[in-house]
Amino acid sequence: MTTLVAMSGGVDSSVTAALLKRQGHDVVGLFMRNGTTAGENARSHKQGCCSVADSNDARFVAGQLGLRFYVLNFAGDFQRVIDYFVDEYRRGRTPNPCAVCNTDLKFGKLLAYADSLGAEKVATGHYARVEFRDSRWRLLRGRDPEKDQSYYLWGLTQAQLARALFPVGELRKEQVRELAREFGLKTSEKPDSQEICFVPEGDYRAVVARQKPEALVPGPVVNATGEVLGQHSGVAGFTIGQRRGLGIAAAKPLYVVRLEPETNTVVVGDPADLQVSRVAVSRVNWIDREPPAPGTRLRALVKVRYRHEGSAAEVTAGENATAAIAFDQPVTAAAPGQCAVFYAEHGDEVIGGGWID
Repeated sequence: MTTLVAMSGGVDSSVTAALLKRQGHDVVGLFMRNGTTAGENARSHKQGCCSVADSNDARFVAGQLGLRFYVLNFAGDFQRVIDYFVDEYRRGRTPNPCAVCNTDLKFGKLLAYADSLGAEKVATGHYARVEFRDSRWRLLRGRDPEKDQSYYLWGLTQAQLARALFPVGELRKEQVRELAREFGLKTSEKPDSQEICFVPEGDYRAVVARQKPEALVPGPVVNATGEVLGQHSGVAGFTIGQRRGLGIAAAKPLYVVRLEPETNTVVVGDPADLQVSRVAVSRVNWIDREPPAPGTRLRALVKVRYRHEGSAAEVTAGENATAAIAFDQPVTAAAPGQCAVFYAEHGDEVIGGGWID
């Protein structure tokens, strides 16, 4: 079986390639060049991915394993992801570019490229699992709860999951490191990527400023009653739940509770103001089933951000790929633009997800 492996130059994708080769796959390595150079020298290349140094690491590992290896320039596709990223901040929303990239690029464009190579499968170093059961493909959490990345994969379809492989999803991180040492891979001790690949300097505001400086226009910071507490440097520089960097002095901690791009206003308040019991989502993807009829209700654990452990809720399907989520207990800082991902109440299965409106 020919399998295309997306190699980022990190230890997880390196071990993915090594494991598949050991299992007898005809592995082809592919590095996705994002075409950006901003911040390449701002920090160690070990902190991000998709840099020239990461490309070199991926190529070196492919050489160690004796793999065919290609570098493709996905600059145009990544630019669309960057445009989405910046536009969401302009709209007062908090983007999730990794979820977009996984759905549109890693299991969109890469699958098309796999077809051109005659590859049946596409593999990545994600900590997640795929299982075929009851005539349907199931997306499951990774075995390592600290590294599980199923949250970012809720947008995958049955056709995409049918061709997806996540070998390290069955392992814990320390096991992946040990395997990398056993295979003698150059990346065995390389630190994990901690940043968005096109924000290697760790400052998303710099990306916004470069792409659309008009998005960073000063305006008022107000409390819930409309009292002006100070000035901000641009709505696009803030996210829901943010506490630091507000630029105001107050007798108690204040948090960003609402962004109003139409009036260029940042609204701050107490932690209690961040609590919500209901969330509306759109562009919902139901992974293992056809979209339920409007009004259909189901129980789920819902994560409203990657590090959220999930809260019990009732999800009601709506029309036109929408849903309404009613949480049993209020959740904190459910930011518009982020993903709400539905998990089975019992077990590891991802039911689906959508974008918080």
